[in-house]
Amino acid sequence: MKMYLISDNIDTYTGMRLAGVEGVVVHEHAELKEALEHTIADKEVGIILLTEKFGREFPEIIDDVRLHHKTPLIIEIPDRHGTGRKPDFITSYVNEAIGLKL
Repeated sequence: MKMYLISDNIDTYTGMRLAGVEGVVVHEHAELKEALEHTIADKEVGIILLTEKFGREFPEIIDDVRLHHKTPLIIEIPDRHGTGRKPDFITSYVNEAIGLKL
């Protein structure tokens, strides 16, 4: 299985290409939707890497793919500016999941 990157910037795309991961750079809602449909249709792709910006700006597209397709796995990655998450996002996620404060 292969990984495929859908990025909102050329820097992340270039870095992943240097690591051997193919991908595409998109900016608009329609471009993202088309790129996801194209990638899902490729049965060799097991993991789609998306920059976090897409998760913030177009959650309905990402959620729809996650709900209706078992594969590929969608993973949101930070871009060159770093993560947009709080520093303790893992701890708060675990706290929310198990209902206990760590």
